[in-house]
Order: sequence, then structure tokens, then C-alpha cells
Amino acid sequence: MYRSFIEKFKSNAELNAQCQSTTSPSSRQISAADASSQNSCEFGSATYYAYCGFGGMLSCGLTHTAIVPLDLVKCRLQVDGAKYKNLFTGFKVTVAEEGVRGLGKGWAPTLIGYSMQGICKFGFYEGFKIFYGNLIGEEKSYLYRTSLYLAASASAEFFADIALCPMEAVKVRIQTKPGWATTLREGLPTIVKEEGIGGLYKGLVPLWARQIPYTMMKFACFERTVEALYKHVVPKPRAECSKAARALGFKAMWKGLGARIIMIGTLTALQWFIYDTVKVVCRLPRPPPPEMPASLKAKLQNQS
Repeated sequence: MYRSFIEKFKSNAELNAQCQSTTSPSSRQISAADASSQNSCEFGSATYYAYCGFGGMLSCGLTHTAIVPLDLVKCRLQVDGAKYKNLFTGFKVTVAEEGVRGLGKGWAPTLIGYSMQGICKFGFYEGFKIFYGNLIGEEKSYLYRTSLYLAASASAEFFADIALCPMEAVKVRIQTKPGWATTLREGLPTIVKEEGIGGLYKGLVPLWARQIPYTMMKFACFERTVEALYKHVVPKPRAECSKAARALGFKAMWKGLGARIIMIGTLTALQWFIYDTVKVVCRLPRPPPPEMPASLKAKLQNQS
């Protein structure tokens, strides 16, 4: 399936030929001839993956840094629910004790850690999606495309969390251990001195358990939603549409859930917006939604 996408971007003779627009046939032919030159790189190339990683870096790094105050209160609710009680009280207590600047604790490891995570999450996802698609073949890639999205996103997040974990370890300690350290410059060497390099990865398994299922749902839902939109809502094929510039009991385990719901809902929307905007601005090739391969159509027709 994805091999055919690459071939489509190498040969664009028929791009815009089926577009339902008011332009004349000659205008559509000119547009088709210029389509490949409008892309900044070839689909599936190293440059393409680099741009995807750059988009992921911006989308994850910026959005997570923007909600550091919310993340700080969420973490403190989980560690000391008796003191912080709820989201509103958590903000009130934090500002009263540390001032408004106290809400920004952990911003540096958040920015660096989630930027690295974003590079791996989005860049590796694009790579694994093409790799697995070529591995199982065009027909199976189409028939089992949801499983393909799940496998690719899980693989990408596996490596993304390895990149994130050291900074996450520093961030959580800064936010939840009073008097421990207040900056990344202090916190990172302190962990290494007290616990060794392994201390930076103590939370890796829980991080995998949290992030991998979330990322699998995030990417699979996005891919299938886009496919449905271009099938039932958008009147033109995707490649031909213009775009705008782009010690806990059970109950305690759920403390901070409200804050996390707000975080994830906000983050996911902003991340896709930023990532897609980077793709548009950088003029990356954008393959159309998956279509049934001609060979599979022929098989189904023969069977019927």
C-alpha cells in the first residue's frame, strides 16, 4: 500500500485530473505537472522523516511545556492528595507557598524531554508505518491497516519513551519533592549521583504502560478519522485539496484524573494541529488516504 504511495509521488501525471473544480482541463494539467515540484522532498526519504521528526518535536515540546502548571498540580495531587485535595486547591496552595513562578517548576526538562519524545514518536511512526506496510505487502496493508497503525505507533512510542524517561524523572522530582532541586541543571546530576544512571530510567516501564496504549489509540483513531473525513465529507481527493497555512489505595490511584483529561484533550488537538501545520509549511508530500489495491479488487471481483 505504501510502496504505491511512493510511486504516486514519483509519477504525478494524473494528479488533479479527477478534481471536481471549476478550472479548465488545461489548468488542471499545468497543476498536475507542477505538483511534484511543489513538494520539498520525496515521500519516504530521509529528509521526509527528518521533517516529520521536526514537526513532532514542536508539537510535543511546545504543548507539554505550555501546560506545565497543570501537570505540576496533577503530579502533586497524586503524591499528596491530602494537602492539595483537588485541581483548584492545588493551584491555590502552590501559588500561596511558591508564588506564580512556582507553577513553572520543571519546564526545562519538560521542554527537552517531550521534544525528544516528539521526534521519535512522529518521525519513527512514519518510518515504521512504511516499513511494516512494505513487509506485509500492499493488499494486507490495506485489509489490516488499523493493525498496521497500532503496530507502527506502539513501536515508535517504545523508543520515544526511552528518550523521554530521563527528563521525566528529573521533572517529577522537581515538582513533587520540596527542597530537592529546582532546576534541571541541579536535578540531573543529583539523580545520577544518588542513584546512578539507572535512576533516570526507574520509571520507564510505567511510562511504557501509560504512553504506548495512549499513542496507539491516538494514531489509529487519527488515521481512520482522516480516512472517513476524506471519504464522506471532503468533496475532493486529499492530494488535490488546498490547505490553509498549517502507597496508594485504589481511589488514590485516580487522583489527578480530571487534570489529566483536560491535559490530554488539549494536548492531542494542539499536537495534531502543529504537526500538520509543519507538514504544510515545509511542503511535505501528503499521500492520499488508503485505497483498495487494484490486485485486491480483481480478486474480489473474481470471487463474486
